[in-house]
Amino acid sequence: MGKSFFDEEIYTTAGKELRDIIELHTDKIEDPTFFELFTLWFFLCTRQGDCEAMSVETGMGGRLDATNILDPLLSVITIIEPEHTEYLGDTIAAIASEKAGIIKFKRPLVLAEQSDEALEVFREHAARKESPLIYFPEHTELENIRVDKNGTSFTLVLKNQVSGGGAVFRELFLPTPGEVQAKNAALSILAVKTAYPEIQESAVREGLAGFTLPARFERISETPLVIIDGAHTGRSVDICLKTFASLYDSGGILIFGCAEGKDVLLMAKLCVPLFSKIIITKPGTFKESRPKEIFDAFVREAEKITNQPEILFLPETEEAVDRTVNIAIEQGLSVLGTGSFYLAAEIRKRFPS
Repeated sequence: MGKSFFDEEIYTTAGKELRDIIELHTDKIEDPTFFELFTLWFFLCTRQGDCEAMSVETGMGGRLDATNILDPLLSVITIIEPEHTEYLGDTIAAIASEKAGIIKFKRPLVLAEQSDEALEVFREHAARKESPLIYFPEHTELENIRVDKNGTSFTLVLKNQVSGGGAVFRELFLPTPGEVQAKNAALSILAVKTAYPEIQESAVREGLAGFTLPARFERISETPLVIIDGAHTGRSVDICLKTFASLYDSGGILIFGCAEGKDVLLMAKLCVPLFSKIIITKPGTFKESRPKEIFDAFVREAEKITNQPEILFLPETEEAVDRTVNIAIEQGLSVLGTGSFYLAAEIRKRFPS
């Protein structure tokens, strides 16, 4: 299997090249954003490292994203949710249109299951670009999904149009718990088989078995049991909570913090009934946050139910993490940290590997 990271020398060399590019063009361009610089640095690293294939995720949207300079073998679009609405639009159709900006002329689009509103937009954009649309529900079947604390197993059926004769992958396994992870993995396999029809089943199995994704239902401690997840939308938080409750029961501790602009009311409604204690904090300092408003929303939701959790407001992230861990140890409770990848990163600092 390939390495997870480049050698240090590649990062350094690419960094120097990036500096030279910026210095050469300083007077000719607007100041680039952090994400634009980071994206360019990544592309320079891949060139220095003789990278043969890349899976590149957009930062936000797609149409105007810095990653959209690429001419990919195919484009993959996951389910559309209302997020970054201040930039992408406040309707599913508007957001889908921005996401559709990554579809390239005559290059396939592998599309996750969508609402009717979003699907109509993607069909229209794909037709305009003469892009073959490979819609997940029409080309795959998922069977026998099983989730436990160690991961997720499932069987995937790829239909004839995709695999050039059909293919069945039985008892696939990846070491990340969650039914949604089976769906994500299946979408990835569909995309890989579309781009590389000759890829062998052994490579698929090996890739899944070695899969890791920080802060996606990641267990970072056993005593106390601590799970971190970067979920920050209503749908992703709902999925995370259902997985956590099914594997570790309810009644544990939630430490929660999210960036400004998220659907706090919906996430509070989902979270409050499942925990005995909830600690509200900031998701670190990198993103703007309104922790007092989040706390108030959680308190209001708690007042609507009979078994109200204890809700604490500790805006200083490090203090909140320490308090959460101490309570978990003293009372033998499991911990879920969610609401932001930034918060997940702050919690991880408490448990150095």
